[in-house]
Amino acid sequence: METVMSVRKIFEEELSHLKLELVEMCRLTEQMICTAIEALEKKDRELGKSVRDADKRVDEYEMDIEKKCMRLLLKQQPVAKDFREVSTALKMITDIERFGDQASDIGDIVYTMPGDKYIKKLTHITAMGDLAVKMARDSVNSFICNGEKLADEVIRTDDQMDDLFITVKNELIECIKENSQNGDQAIELMMIAKYLERIGDHAVNVAEWTKYNETGVHQKF
Repeated sequence: METVMSVRKIFEEELSHLKLELVEMCRLTEQMICTAIEALEKKDRELGKSVRDADKRVDEYEMDIEKKCMRLLLKQQPVAKDFREVSTALKMITDIERFGDQASDIGDIVYTMPGDKYIKKLTHITAMGDLAVKMARDSVNSFICNGEKLADEVIRTDDQMDDLFITVKNELIECIKENSQNGDQAIELMMIAKYLERIGDHAVNVAEWTKYNETGVHQKF
């Protein structure tokens, strides 16, 4: 009995450490998104480049967490709910890593953009950035706190992200209609908006895995 309790305690401690590392990984990607948007607003090429450099640390987190998950599955051989929780974390890290990839892509665009005046206000793009950070944070927190309601909120919030993307797209189309020379920058800003929209999609994926962890049923919304 004591041995069983000891094994259980070890599993719970290792799972707790795993979840903490997931939170740290997500916080890093949140910071990357914020930095990428700040670089865009300030037209700071070096700040944009720093986001790409930070992505290497995200990749290291992914590899480390993946190893921890595999070790838990192979050594502890968890069953039922415990197995589902570890396998869910294993699936989630791919989407969390994508948060960083998309932020890095935005940083790359900022780094290569000319220093021209922006053809439109960045209001809706920065709003997408704020929403991307919130969705990323809430999606991971929903798993950490076993919060199915928070996961549902993330899934619903994706509609707001999609609406903002459509607004940005329409604004940029109008900019091109007004002056065809706006085309190059419009494409770059459109790509940035698309990367932010994709972060929202990956946050929804994480939320869906949270719901799977709670219910045992994986549904796509």
